[in-house]
Amino acid sequence: MSIYDKASLVHIPSGVKSGTLYNVLPNTADGDFDFTRSSTATRVNKDGLIETAAIGVPRLNYPLLDGVVQDCPTLLLEPSRTNRITDTEGWSGFSAVNAVLSDNTSITAPDGSATGIKTLTSSSTTQPRIEWRGISVPASTTSYVWSVFVKKGTTRYVALSHFSDSTQWAVFDLYNGVIQDEAGSDVPAKIENYGNGWYRISKGATITTGQSTNYFKLTIATPSSPSVGVSGETVDIWGFQIEIGSYLSSFIPTTTVGSITTRSAETANGAEATFNDSEGVLYANVADFYDSTTSRVISISDGTLNNRVFFKFYTVSNGIEATLISSSGGTNPQITTTTSDTSNYNKIALKYSSNGFNLWANGFELGTDTVTNLPNNLSDLSFDTASLNPLYGKTKEVMTFNEALSDTELEALTSYDSFNEMATEQLYTIE
Repeated sequence: MSIYDKASLVHIPSGVKSGTLYNVLPNTADGDFDFTRSSTATRVNKDGLIETAAIGVPRLNYPLLDGVVQDCPTLLLEPSRTNRITDTEGWSGFSAVNAVLSDNTSITAPDGSATGIKTLTSSSTTQPRIEWRGISVPASTTSYVWSVFVKKGTTRYVALSHFSDSTQWAVFDLYNGVIQDEAGSDVPAKIENYGNGWYRISKGATITTGQSTNYFKLTIATPSSPSVGVSGETVDIWGFQIEIGSYLSSFIPTTTVGSITTRSAETANGAEATFNDSEGVLYANVADFYDSTTSRVISISDGTLNNRVFFKFYTVSNGIEATLISSSGGTNPQITTTTSDTSNYNKIALKYSSNGFNLWANGFELGTDTVTNLPNNLSDLSFDTASLNPLYGKTKEVMTFNEALSDTELEALTSYDSFNEMATEQLYTIE
């Protein structure tokens, strides 16, 4: 699979045998995978703007670096999430405290429109803020993430915090696009540059039963405090989101004012082909959304759990596991290891043959094991395994090879050609 919008494909490094490159296209076109999502969802398009993808259409999401579109798009697969905000465009349900909230139609929002933008103007130094009190506390401890798009007016610092937990907050510097200060690490803060002066800022916390006053707030702040503000300062805001989860997901706009909106889970599976049972390589360039409770899998199988070759991101942070299972029995080879950061793109290759089982990532061999029996009737490439443990993350390419590659070829396949290529792919800023 190569992720592309009818643009150029990612090339195979020289010195590597030819493999099969799979593609994901909308279901009206000749894509290799069966893709499903029963709701609309948003993506960043080639112009760097947020736009809505129709029901059942894969999201080819363009990465941003310093607010500028980079590289080819990636396939974005996410679990179901619900935005608890019931009016992301009109802002009903929000209250301005020690501040004034007014419409602003003179600037462009991150989706290219001039709607739903509000200017928050502080009128006091005591927590000038906008707040929303519409979240009820669950019966057990649950992680929330709250986020909003902000554009600096006259203020430099804004903060996100939760009223009931004063130990979880973050202050953001909108001049430099960085996290100025943060307390609490349940769900770390993030700031993402969406271009045109807009940043998406987020913070999360584990909210426990008994924290009965539950409202989330955005404050015009000072560098070191989320509760002390500056009078007479302004900030533009758009697209508030509150979701249950341990990490930030893509923006979910309100579809019906007054009701919460849910983005359905996505699957991409069933790419049918003739795979070599005797030897081969499964390769992907992929970034993972970490989940401490569920594994996320890319596999070649016979469509069941009986015969399969797969690697997965599992429930240990930055953990990668590779496994071969054969209906012929014997010992199933398995490699369990970790890499530096699975939330960044990793070039991962899994080789299987009668000579052994090898896992490579980013130019290095991470582990080996012996093979007793090889799988049978491999015919299905999927972002899951027999419809279980779907992968949620961002994928640049998926390839299969019907012959075992040499160590030299695997090193070339999983390596970067240059430092600049690595930095660009990992979305690093080169200074």
